[in-house]
Amino acid sequence: MRSDLKLGANWIACETPSKRAAFLESLTQTEAEALFYLFEFWAMPHQLPPDGDWRTWVILGGRGAGKTRAGAEWVRTQAEGPTPSAAGKATRIVIVGETFDQARDVMVFGDSGILATSPDAHRPDWTSSTRTLTWPNGAVAQVYSAHDPDSLRGPQFDALWADEVAKWKNGEAAWDMLQFALRLGDDPRAVVTTTPRNASVLRDMLERDSTVTTHAPTSANRANLAPSFLIEVEGKYGGTRLGRQELDGMMLTDVQGALWTAHMLIEVQVGELPEMTRKVVAVDPAASHHAGSDACRIMVVGAKTVGPMDEWTACVLEDATIQGATPIQWARAAVNAYHCHGCDRLVAEVNQSGAMVEATIRPVAPLIPYTGLHAKQGKSLRAEPAAALYEQGRVQHMRGLGDLEDEMCAMTTAG
Repeated sequence: MRSDLKLGANWIACETPSKRAAFLESLTQTEAEALFYLFEFWAMPHQLPPDGDWRTWVILGGRGAGKTRAGAEWVRTQAEGPTPSAAGKATRIVIVGETFDQARDVMVFGDSGILATSPDAHRPDWTSSTRTLTWPNGAVAQVYSAHDPDSLRGPQFDALWADEVAKWKNGEAAWDMLQFALRLGDDPRAVVTTTPRNASVLRDMLERDSTVTTHAPTSANRANLAPSFLIEVEGKYGGTRLGRQELDGMMLTDVQGALWTAHMLIEVQVGELPEMTRKVVAVDPAASHHAGSDACRIMVVGAKTVGPMDEWTACVLEDATIQGATPIQWARAAVNAYHCHGCDRLVAEVNQSGAMVEATIRPVAPLIPYTGLHAKQGKSLRAEPAAALYEQGRVQHMRGLGDLEDEMCAMTTAG
């Protein structure tokens, strides 16, 4: 390969128009035709296989981050030889999606699937009756559904591409069968392309020493996505747990015995303010105010308090928590949140500081309605009835409370 081609698309994109033109004019007809299919030139770092002796490469990414393209291109590198009739690294490949239709429509026929990314001379033929792709050199890829793990008991392969493993309903059973089937050749390998979800099959996979990972958010592939799509999804889901999973491609795990789960908090998120009859700012001051001290938690919560008490509902509006703040700084932050949301009262926990809490707030807001509360139980005991309200569907969250929700998902009855 020419040395300048190894520099990749980022190099040519950063050059001046005249240098780009000179580069393209320097290519032979064959090089120019081949450049479109030279994935190493166009690929982003997370789309290229890591070096090393790995068995499973997991590509974690947000929606539209280029995972499918990376998987399809990896299959090409396994099946294709240097010429159409020359043997490649693998001859028996397995392609597995959540369902057969999804595997066929996305991994084989999709815009970033195997057929779309293959040059004419190397393009495999699809046989619908046998659900196979056959390359000119004789390599064969069989398409399966993870929905039926038992169908994977008999076959054997030397390469595997599995898509959206975290969504597989029979994930653990299907993945186990695939590990037994991946036994041909000197170095059988698997590529997994998935948006991360807190699924046991994915967690176990990532914990194995033989697994390597690459990762990218949706925004990494913005050059190939509609600007309106990014504006819409980032505006609606940015800063939410769902956004961090689906856009940032982050693995959101739950702590065993946690009072809240990621799924629970995703379900309670709303984009518009619900009806409320009362709003308060709640403050839990820190005992000290240096960089490593506890944060001063400042929360804004609204509630609908009409009708029978068992029908009251609440909504967390903002987390205005401040770290390492002096007393006057957290007082100003709390008062600003009060005025910003048009609150009715400021409530503070005064176990540690007593009357000093109100004395700190009054110079900032002399007339603000204020109530100091002494907590008689630990945080874990106080959290349990609050978690029960979430389970009853009586508490909602405005989007954008990701940091708070991460902490909630770590709260157990033990602390």
